[in-house]
Amino acid sequence: MTPNDRPAASSIHCRDVTVQFAPPSVAVDRVELTVQSGEIVSLIGPSGCGKTTLLRAIAGLQPMNQGRVELDPVAIASAGQIGFVFQQPALLPWASTLQNVLLPLELIGRGTSRLRREAAEHALESVKLADARDKRPHELSGGMQMRASIARALVTHPRILLLDEPFAALDDMLRNELGRLLLSLWQQQQFTAVMVTHNISESILLSHRIAIMRDGILESVIDNPIAWPRSPSQMRTPQFAQFFGVVSDSLRGPSSATDRTQEDAP
Repeated sequence: MTPNDRPAASSIHCRDVTVQFAPPSVAVDRVELTVQSGEIVSLIGPSGCGKTTLLRAIAGLQPMNQGRVELDPVAIASAGQIGFVFQQPALLPWASTLQNVLLPLELIGRGTSRLRREAAEHALESVKLADARDKRPHELSGGMQMRASIARALVTHPRILLLDEPFAALDDMLRNELGRLLLSLWQQQQFTAVMVTHNISESILLSHRIAIMRDGILESVIDNPIAWPRSPSQMRTPQFAQFFGVVSDSLRGPSSATDRTQEDAP
């Protein structure tokens, strides 16, 4: 697939999205969020605040009690137009790395057998797993398994990529490595991405905007001032540290401003 053949990234519009599991508990409460075409937005907040539920609603995996999600242009998961990277790689244990990456193309029946194989091999090359194509998941490290999972999600060249804490189980070095890989793949394919994370630095490094959630409510969406292109070296700059403080204060809630004022008082 050449750059001119790639599908346009879809924008995402969450309109009054509400998910209620067991009354009166509301997992996602009337969320209004727009993610522009080609934008990367991180969802961040305390555990149980509704981040993953909102992500699954966007993917069409979670029914909504109220509201709707509009994708423009329309993206259909069963046609390979929405990719999903789960927290655990969830690779088929009996299949090779190549076979795992081939799976989405086979499920949607795209192209000939030869073209599907070529696409899967290219996807493995893009995540630096060409040499592991014949290995089974148990023969791969955690970082390699996650790279295979990313390749599988992107092999169909989706309009939208959704990621649910994909690097949570990895050490800091691997997180940075896979973060750089994700940015490189985004630059190549220009998909729209929404990523759930608990890691503030990760959200700053990888996102155009950061959406703060608490108790099912989308409290704020913060523009990221860090310049593009992004690099882990920016994490050592004063601007990064300052914005880290802004996001941290937002996560702590409205009382954080008062707390900081009291801390700074003579």
